[in-house]
Amino acid sequence: MDGSEVRSAMIEITEVRVSLRNDEKLKAFVSITLNESFVIRGLKIIQGTSGLFVAMPSRKRPDGQHQDLAHPINDATRKYLTAKVMDAYERELVQPSEHGRSESHSYE
Repeated sequence: MDGSEVRSAMIEITEVRVSLRNDEKLKAFVSITLNESFVIRGLKIIQGTSGLFVAMPSRKRPDGQHQDLAHPINDATRKYLTAKVMDAYERELVQPSEHGRSESHSYE
């Protein structure tokens, strides 16, 4: 590629693992695998004042603020990630697995 070509490659979430929690606000811990090659752990499903939302992995800074360690940088990716995670969470609520539900896609 010489730079004149534009390549658009959307990440694919190839696995979602949900670990349910019995807590008023923290509903689940989630791990996702991207393109069968990169895992992000520490996502959370939180019950907020206006409903459930997916919180990205974060750390607490010395000033008390939380800073995301990894996060989508565009709206399309955020919507895709949220939809995949919430879908896996809803399935896990209906039929809990022993170690957290795993959603995988096979490649041919």
